[in-house]
Amino acid sequence: MKLPIIILLTLLLLGICRNSWSQQQMTQAITEFRSSPEFKHASISFLAIDSESNQVIAELNPDLSIASASTVKLFSTAAALELIGPNYQPETRIYIDGSIENGVLKGNVWIRGGGDPSLGSRYFNSIGKQSDFLDKWVESIKSLGIQSITGSVIADGSGFSYDGVPDGWSWNDIGNYYGAGPSGICLFDNMVSYYFKTGSTAGSPTALQSTFPEVEKLVFRNRIKSEKVNGDNSYLYGGPYSLDRFGKGSLPLNQTSFEVKGSMPDPEYQLAIEFAKKIVASGIKLSGQAKGIRTSFEEYQPRYDSTKQLIHTHLGASIKEIVGWTNLKSVNLFAEQLLFLISYHKTGYGSTEKGIELLTDWLSNRQQLSGLILKDGSGLSRSNGITAKNYVDLLSGIMKSTNYNSYFNSLPVSGKTGTLTSLCDDQPCQGRVIAKSGTMSRIKSYAGYIHSNSGKKIVFALIVQNFDGGSSRTVDRMEKLFNSLITL
Repeated sequence: MKLPIIILLTLLLLGICRNSWSQQQMTQAITEFRSSPEFKHASISFLAIDSESNQVIAELNPDLSIASASTVKLFSTAAALELIGPNYQPETRIYIDGSIENGVLKGNVWIRGGGDPSLGSRYFNSIGKQSDFLDKWVESIKSLGIQSITGSVIADGSGFSYDGVPDGWSWNDIGNYYGAGPSGICLFDNMVSYYFKTGSTAGSPTALQSTFPEVEKLVFRNRIKSEKVNGDNSYLYGGPYSLDRFGKGSLPLNQTSFEVKGSMPDPEYQLAIEFAKKIVASGIKLSGQAKGIRTSFEEYQPRYDSTKQLIHTHLGASIKEIVGWTNLKSVNLFAEQLLFLISYHKTGYGSTEKGIELLTDWLSNRQQLSGLILKDGSGLSRSNGITAKNYVDLLSGIMKSTNYNSYFNSLPVSGKTGTLTSLCDDQPCQGRVIAKSGTMSRIKSYAGYIHSNSGKKIVFALIVQNFDGGSSRTVDRMEKLFNSLITL
């Protein structure tokens, strides 16, 4: 009878020793991390807890509030799943007004935007198929026997804010594709592709060949040079709704059609143009023009009553699908649209500010908000301030939700998927870190879950701001910390 007790005591002692050794190793890893020369001037916020016991495993300034880049998407995606629901699909509705007489619509065609980011999106449509959804819209007109339209095609995104971009976005970002702002009507990820022909010698000019889509009255001032570089080293500049754009930087030599992605000046108006083109191409005569309500509000009051007839409803991708791409590929536009949709779903009007207000109200019933400052849904704003504890509280709380699986499955896996494909590659932590990353100039962050060797599920957040040197060296330091965490 004594032998089993001795064995149990031995196993217990071994477990205690192992835990003590692991904890010492973790403490040493944090000390080494903080003393890295790259972090001499940096701000660091770090927290890791055991998801079952909520016991703190390791920490370093967990209440320090700093900008953390794209990990902010963890808040907007969680709130969308909880406040809207995973199966909700934003609607874009097509109306006509006036009367139909002998095949002639004596009135206008209306596009009523519902904040759907999947219209023509490269994440939901294959190349060459981005505009196919418009064919169904045209068929809805043809099915009424309409052969001619005396009025205009009017796109209406006025159910949402026309502010352009959230507070704190940089001029260096908003002309590029990743700086495309949210809108009541989205199209092609609110992105314009510029195609350049480059020269054969360093320093020679580049020539803009075309754009997709074609943007009417676009003025592009090209200062981009041909250089001995790899990949896109150019930047595009231009404010929301502005048709005056310019580019600078460099592109690789000897390219016949090099793509550079920029933000779309006015997605609402652009959709009206694209729909009008499809209508005319189908053989229907259109006497009026393509117009957007933002610039035509006084001329066309957007009232949806008995004067208008609903002829088609386009259902967009579900919230669950949008969340999936938002976190996997870190799509800024999708994250901002989720805030818009939270606001629109709850109040009937979509805006960033109201979306953040509703998000923080929901969050205040689940966790402490001390240190949390949100200015957008994607993390592109440097005005955001978030602590490691804010992240860990969010990630721990949502584990109790029925939407947790959808949320967890949207996150990239280290060394395998999404924005974490190269993280921990061929290291012990490969496949063990399931998290959202954040990257901006002098900012690197990760927040999510780690599966340890002993079977623990660790909830963690690690933010480093104002490090010296390149981002790759900072990631190397972070990987060492993750490799230590999985030994617990």
